[in-house]
Amino acid sequence: MNESLARDALEDAAALVHKAVAPTAQHCWPLLSARAGAEVWVKHENHTIIGAFKVRGGLVYVDGLKRREPGIAGVVAATRGNHGQSVAFAARRTGLKAVIVVPHGNSREKNAAMKALGAELVEHGHDFQAAYEHAMALAAERRLHPFPSFHDALVQGVASYSMEFLSAVPDLDVVYVPIGLGSGICGMIAARDALGRRTEVVGVVSENAPCYSLSFKAKKPVSTNSADTMADGMACRVPVADAVARINRGAARIVEVSDAEIEAAMRHYFTDTHNVAEGAGAAPLAAALKERARIAGKKIGLVLSGGNIDRDLYARVLTGGDAAAPSLRQAAR
Repeated sequence: MNESLARDALEDAAALVHKAVAPTAQHCWPLLSARAGAEVWVKHENHTIIGAFKVRGGLVYVDGLKRREPGIAGVVAATRGNHGQSVAFAARRTGLKAVIVVPHGNSREKNAAMKALGAELVEHGHDFQAAYEHAMALAAERRLHPFPSFHDALVQGVASYSMEFLSAVPDLDVVYVPIGLGSGICGMIAARDALGRRTEVVGVVSENAPCYSLSFKAKKPVSTNSADTMADGMACRVPVADAVARINRGAARIVEVSDAEIEAAMRHYFTDTHNVAEGAGAAPLAAALKERARIAGKKIGLVLSGGNIDRDLYARVLTGGDAAAPSLRQAAR
């Protein structure tokens, strides 16, 4: 096992995270359980200080960076929003400058949140990959630290939510985790193994951004030409090779879900729990409902990874109908 992901290391990272971010709740929701035909537990990462799980990884990465390079002036990162908020939050706590690159057309409200945290925002490119490549060039040009989107320290940090979840609900049969670049699911796999749980870890991707699903099937990294999904937290077209290797070793399977299924799950979260879920945050519920027959009667976990979605988009989703409603009617029979 990678020593950085052994139990002691994960517990140390969690202790560091908890100095700034309180553990989030996990709840069993009766209406969601009825809808899924299973005992459904939700890990509420939409309730962190930035409304998403990413804040945990940024804290651990920046702590290590400051130890290695105490004189560093600042960092440059690329994001669709939640990673950027994490970087800006951790940088501000330690007095570092944060430059965040986002693609054109990025979430207005996520952009505003990053600026409010003190970040300099740069818009470049048509998608995350283009923004990432520009961020790396900017780091060299401005002599700032290139902040990665996948790294052991990020995995350590975000694994703290999985340590909380699997400690609070130790007998989960299955847990569904959304995949962007992979830190969340790799953290879940590491926590599962460190705690000696037998929980199946299932990754979830958008069918319009399936690079990790394709990589899982091919047993090697497979890129795609586009990642056109409303779930911006999963809009990745170039997978990280290290993440692919870890996921392929530790995940049971990867489920692809459509934008329509994700939007239905967002509506279910609101009606069944009155929680706001962004696209990536709702994707695990969409996957569980897609596998309803497979999980019948089981105890399942869903990672609600974030709730940061623009008001106009959320209003459209909420008024967009409820195509998946028959599953709840069937559960009530």
